[in-house]
Amino acid sequence: MAFASPYSLCLILLFLLPVCVLAQTSQNITLGSSLTAALDINDSWKSPSGDFAFGFQQIGAGMFLLAIWFDKIPEKTIIWSANGENLVQRGSTIRLTRDGQFRLNDSQGKQVWAADLVGSGTVSYAAMLDSGNFVLASQDSINLWESFDQPTDTILPTQILNVGSSLIARYSEMNYSSGRFLMQLQSNGNLVLSTLHFPLLSLNTDYWSTNTTGSGVQVIFDLSGSIYLKAKDESILTNITSIGASSSNFYQRAILEYDGVFRQYVYPKNDSVADGRPMAWSLQSHVPDNICMNITTQNTGSGACGFNSYCHLGNDQRPICTCPPGYSPLDPDNKMMGCKQAFVPQECDGGQDAGLFDIRELSNVNWWGGDYEYFNPVSEDWCRQRCLTDCFCAVAIYNTASECWMKKIPLSNGVQLNNYDGTKALVKIRKGNSTRVRRHM
Repeated sequence: MAFASPYSLCLILLFLLPVCVLAQTSQNITLGSSLTAALDINDSWKSPSGDFAFGFQQIGAGMFLLAIWFDKIPEKTIIWSANGENLVQRGSTIRLTRDGQFRLNDSQGKQVWAADLVGSGTVSYAAMLDSGNFVLASQDSINLWESFDQPTDTILPTQILNVGSSLIARYSEMNYSSGRFLMQLQSNGNLVLSTLHFPLLSLNTDYWSTNTTGSGVQVIFDLSGSIYLKAKDESILTNITSIGASSSNFYQRAILEYDGVFRQYVYPKNDSVADGRPMAWSLQSHVPDNICMNITTQNTGSGACGFNSYCHLGNDQRPICTCPPGYSPLDPDNKMMGCKQAFVPQECDGGQDAGLFDIRELSNVNWWGGDYEYFNPVSEDWCRQRCLTDCFCAVAIYNTASECWMKKIPLSNGVQLNNYDGTKALVKIRKGNSTRVRRHM
């Protein structure tokens, strides 16, 4: 059997090199290219490996989100989006214009979103990369815009968050508009999770941080699956997560989810590397450990859950938002949005209808802050009666120290405590179906 000489092999490799380069560059998206949102056409721009795709995903009934997603898994999990605040209809287009602009127009031709280019170069092509990064590049391959620099709620391996960068949680699982939580590497070097003054994007209260003021410069998500905060001298200040799952065997993502928890997930690329994991997204780590308890001290806002509800962790360590007795969800499809009274509230007529109300007890539940009256020492029965006859009182909190706090609507920072300490919530509700229609004088 004859073997090729090293010299012959070099000639063969040199001959094949232009073909290899052409195969890679053929993935580039040329000027004038476009995609159109359609119900029956699943057209997209894919990365060379096919792991990621850029295009339109249908959200709900006939509305579309311009997005990037994992394309080889059945879930088609979205990791970036352009128009979460303003979904578009069928017939909308994303176009890389002849003059290098990248614009999303709705079906009527109105501009909905456009890439904000950096630098002074001109876009020559676009590309969906195998890293999950979508780029607009100049003729000399300098990126003038990239999705990695404009994250929404998710980061991927090789992605970096610089000072000032942030992730904003979506409103709900299937609503990609901005929600109530933010992750940001602040200008002082501290990485924080914060509540927002929803619907504005202004910061309210931090509920988790790395406590690295004056030190942190970058959040790194490396190929080994570790997410850490780096200092100016390149050292690791603190590990945010560290799971040791290689990106060569697993798809990975880290997301600030709509419940305010930053979670890292992995998904085996095939059965042979699953190592006992299901062929699905598996949770590897998260911060904070208990968001219900982390958000209890803010002066404004609803807390981890919405107003008039309380938070507790389920068996999967995810927050569950629950309405107290006599209350119902504002949005049945999104329990995190809070609750409303399902009865006509008490009128302030001198306590004449106090007999129409009763108390329901919730053990180990409290709504932190917002007290308008405090009594001590009193008996539990005195606390109950005081709330029943006080038209402003929605809930009274009583504990084993004989303390009684009065709270009115809306209730905020509701939580079910981890360890029973004798605290109980005395929730005032209307008896039966008595006078469900407000009386008029």
